Amino acid sequence: MRQGGSLVSSPLGKGLGGRFLIAAAAAAALVLGTVPAQASEIPAPGQVVTSANVAHVTNVPKPAGLENTINTDIAFQGDYAFVGNYGGFAIYDIRDPKHVKVVSSVVCPGSQMDVTVHGNLLFSAVDSSRSDDSCNSKAQSASIKESWEGVRIFDISDKRNPRYIKSVETNCGSHTLTLVPGKGRDRWRNVYLYVSSYSPNAAFPDCAPPHDKISVIKVPLRKPVDAAVVSTPVIFPDGGNETQPGLLLPTTGCHDITVYAEKDVAAGACMGDGVLLDISNRENPVVKARVTDPNFAFWHSATFNNEGTKVIFTDELGGGGGATCNEATGPNRGADAIFDIRRGRLVFKSYFKIPRYQGETENCVAHNGSLIPVRGRDILVQAWYQGGVSVIDFTDSAHPKEIGFFERGPDPSGGSGGIWSAYYYNGYVYGSDFNFGLDVLDVRDRRTDPAKRVRFDRLNVQTQTSYRGWFGLGEE
Repeated sequence: MRQGGSLVSSPLGKGLGGRFLIAAAAAAALVLGTVPAQASEIPAPGQVVTSANVAHVTNVPKPAGLENTINTDIAFQGDYAFVGNYGGFAIYDIRDPKHVKVVSSVVCPGSQMDVTVHGNLLFSAVDSSRSDDSCNSKAQSASIKESWEGVRIFDISDKRNPRYIKSVETNCGSHTLTLVPGKGRDRWRNVYLYVSSYSPNAAFPDCAPPHDKISVIKVPLRKPVDAAVVSTPVIFPDGGNETQPGLLLPTTGCHDITVYAEKDVAAGACMGDGVLLDISNRENPVVKARVTDPNFAFWHSATFNNEGTKVIFTDELGGGGGATCNEATGPNRGADAIFDIRRGRLVFKSYFKIPRYQGETENCVAHNGSLIPVRGRDILVQAWYQGGVSVIDFTDSAHPKEIGFFERGPDPSGGSGGIWSAYYYNGYVYGSDFNFGLDVLDVRDRRTDPAKRVRFDRLNVQTQTSYRGWFGLGEE
């Protein structure tokens, strides 16, 4: 939610106790999922609970300077993980997942600091109005014309000493950003950033309504300091979904976009709408299909399956701040919605929600996840804030099922917490916890074990690339 020109994410606590082990079978999961969480079922604050096929490998606390601000999204490159944080970002050496080390951290406040990497460049999203674009800026109302929001670009060629080199201001800031490689020869010359933002206000000079668009930034790879906005394509010329009962906010732009560049397609999670985009013209994405859902309050993020024949959208019911993994909310709200893509249309198949009720103080809702690269199956690992991490098999679109999980008891602070993003990278799952730092998990299951043979040289989850056979390729 946007307050006073700044975007505030305010998730709450987490829960469900001594949780059953997955080895107890799906039937047990279904039974547990129909019974309200009792106090005796909630783990102790901070206590780790997993299914039998998930091991908690290690946890690395947030580094000094970022310890009092929450962790957000993650990007990967080679032996490094880059973790965003409302106060900046940190770089971790993950060559030995059992002994992850902090390489460096950059204090540069401005929520949400979602990150993506390409070569020696790191891009970070800033959707909180600042006094200027520097790392020394202060919060300042968006009603002041000179205030700044947008994208910061860092040179990460020296992982121990990242260097801030450029900023690009965008209308309504940058809540999230998605890296899009160029096409053909342009692939080696430029990358593009699709910037999602929303919540315009007539009092904000740089964020006035209508705002039914995204911003496209072009970044020349040989001279990234020349990065600039090159287009602002209107995604919703009719204004989008604004009247559906139960919406968190009416559609005024997009929250997040996932691109499958080699297929020239993108999926946009756009507040009140889910869309498919043709991105064959990188500077001018065009909507090809659009859906709404009466159970969705806020279309938050999207993930394609490897074949590009399905897409999972998430609903961030309550903006991530509510305890929505409970009996009162039910299984179809604050959940995933799975769609098959048929002849360019989105065809609804089912909902998925974790089968374990959480405590009433625990913020829990569908959030960021990625594919586990298994040939012939569609398996997702996904964060649920204080609901933890869930491993989901959606090979049968109409009957998705959880096959593994990790979570902690309620955050010891008594407030917001949990896993913001959970992504699979080169054999392990990495989760960025609001308060606890970086978690590393090992999923040991015959259904996912083949993925351990797939290797990527980088991973920006919102920039999907295909994996072939037993070998994977990161985007260039």
